[in-house]
Amino acid sequence: MRTEAIALALIGSLAIGCTTEAGEAGSDFSGQNNTDDGAGAGSDMQPDAGTPTTPTPEPETPTQPDPVTPEPTTPQPQPPTPTTPQPQPPTPTTPTTPTTPPAPTTPTTPTTPPAPTPSANPSYATQHPRIYMATNKSRLQARLAANGPAASRFKTLVDQWVGGANIWGFRAWNGALLGQLTNDPKYCAKSVAVVEAQVTTAEAAIAGGQRPVVASDSYLEIGDLIGDLALVYDWCNPSLTASQKTRWLAYANQAVWNVWNPTQAKWGNTTFAWSGWATNDPSNNYYYSFTRATMLLGLASHGESAQGAGWLTQFRDTKMLGQLVPTFTGDLQGGGSREGTGYGVAMRNLWKLYDLWYASTGEDLANKTGHTRASMLAFMHQVMPTGDKIAPTGDLSRDSTSAFFDYHRDYLQTLITMYSNDGLASRAKKMLESVSVTRMGSQFMAIDDFLYDSSAVASAPIDLNNTYHATGIGQLYARSSWSDPQATWVNMTAGPYTQSHAHQDQGSIMLYKGGWLGYDAVIHSKSGLPQQTTAHSLVRVNSNGAPVRQVANTISTMTGLKQTAQWTYAGADLKPAYNGNAAISMMQREMVFLPPNVVVVYDRVNTAAGTQQTWQFAMPVSPTISGNTATMSNGGHSLSIQRLAPSATTSVTSMTSVDADFTGGFRLDQTMAGGNHRYLHVMSIDGAATSVASANDSTVTLSVGGKTATIAFNRDAPGGTMTFDGTTTALSGVATLAP
Repeated sequence: MRTEAIALALIGSLAIGCTTEAGEAGSDFSGQNNTDDGAGAGSDMQPDAGTPTTPTPEPETPTQPDPVTPEPTTPQPQPPTPTTPQPQPPTPTTPTTPTTPPAPTTPTTPTTPPAPTPSANPSYATQHPRIYMATNKSRLQARLAANGPAASRFKTLVDQWVGGANIWGFRAWNGALLGQLTNDPKYCAKSVAVVEAQVTTAEAAIAGGQRPVVASDSYLEIGDLIGDLALVYDWCNPSLTASQKTRWLAYANQAVWNVWNPTQAKWGNTTFAWSGWATNDPSNNYYYSFTRATMLLGLASHGESAQGAGWLTQFRDTKMLGQLVPTFTGDLQGGGSREGTGYGVAMRNLWKLYDLWYASTGEDLANKTGHTRASMLAFMHQVMPTGDKIAPTGDLSRDSTSAFFDYHRDYLQTLITMYSNDGLASRAKKMLESVSVTRMGSQFMAIDDFLYDSSAVASAPIDLNNTYHATGIGQLYARSSWSDPQATWVNMTAGPYTQSHAHQDQGSIMLYKGGWLGYDAVIHSKSGLPQQTTAHSLVRVNSNGAPVRQVANTISTMTGLKQTAQWTYAGADLKPAYNGNAAISMMQREMVFLPPNVVVVYDRVNTAAGTQQTWQFAMPVSPTISGNTATMSNGGHSLSIQRLAPSATTSVTSMTSVDADFTGGFRLDQTMAGGNHRYLHVMSIDGAATSVASANDSTVTLSVGGKTATIAFNRDAPGGTMTFDGTTTALSGVATLAP
């Protein structure tokens, strides 16, 4: 009787279709370590289960530790819980349908889209199972019957789970899926029992005047918890009693309603207002959890719950077509995430959301924007040539070392499966065959190898452009080769700084060959969260004894981009990152990469009297300084950094002296008084640059591979000229590079 009463109370408090939402997430931070309204790890920040290079037997007991949520430096405050519950809007008899937004511009799609054929509008099944099975059941049954490694491992783990094994992170829908594929009732029996326990525990918390677990950490886990409930509800529907169906949907409807109505969020008779973090920010990892819960609950319950149809409208029209598609089309050209690579890998959850919707309704949301396919290309450029590391951009709270992990494999192989008939997928498959993670190391992710097994996709040599500019996330990537694991990789950041997990790294350069030669110092931190300019390779300005901060919600611009067969040039105006700070009147950086092993960096900096400028380069090994040259070695390769201009005091700073969060790492510092200065440096790997000479503080001539290159940068304006082997080219204009 108690649980039935709670269910009725939950139903009575709902008002689906009212979408009073909080302000834009990510607009109220100023570079501090905000972590999602007090959130720590984020939706993809489970503990690292290791990255084995060869498969090892899986133990029956879990090896993963409990997840640890790092304490944010400055968490977003939760609004106080009202002492007097806010009134709930009346419950409508039918869900309100928001106005359908204008159709977005259709971007370029893959040559051959995957089956099923996309429909102009979604079609909703009315008989259970409604989600995923109609399109994929036969395929997965055949895979299970073939008993390949991924299928065998998945079934073995589900059987262990049914038998009582405690597998960290394992979700009940894994068992429900196997129940659908085998018709063995034991799988649904276990899955229903697990979700029933979730609901019963939540009901007890609500009866005690508390919030259930699903509401913790700003509803971060709602996608997993309510998604689990919805899939089991759909796939094991005949195994549920009428009472269970009523109670499960009442609890799930309230949870999802609370997400989209944060100021009125309510459990039982108690209002639990929350901040609404990321409910309007499609670029934030929380958003994919919120929309997963909304989508799956709508698909599973429409026609059986008064709220179900409203969730479908909320998901598709309001959130996907009304928010995500226009945001991604306008902001994320070139793919990737402005949260960086640590939190941006959570977009793998978005890929699965697209796949679930496509298979269930026939509507292709993934290709409503070019971002999805472009993210496959951007990701490939973010993987180091050695295949065991990812570009360390932004916060890295799960694993500060930026090692290639299960999530990265999942990100790429899901896209490969979604675009299986696209030539880019074949090239991505080639990369997937060479990375350090050959299968999911985490037991709870065995299902991903099963669902997204890309064995049917033939690999092809990676013949992509060695340089890629992901304009929406402000990242330029270049490498000397796709086929050589000892290739040189270079990265420069210049673009939007709009997410709380992004760093103050505009203008920063990273360099890799066999190992890190220049990096984000976050790699040698405990938390993975140092965001300050002091941790990056750029020109730092101190005013009144403290570093001048780069400011959030600013956009630096790429002023030049040009590529030839012999070199790549990039130029950036970084002054916008300082948001008009009077201490800085000019901050420009230009870079020329002469593959395979030479990088020339030129900086124009003008700062107010009384300031101090420090040209800094973060590296994992302490360099040796001799005159105007610093040298270091790592990963079997040496790096020399030769300063041609200006005269400056050179020193080496141990990062452990900068902040106790650092466990290692060093920084080459070249410091001088503020003013109007030009910095000219030649970075040479393994002695590749010879006969280096400068005519002034803006021009350098050097020999590379038997060819002579003279780079004459304009002293007071962006650009200049490059003369390579007798051919002179103007360094001007921002080119659109070939993919």
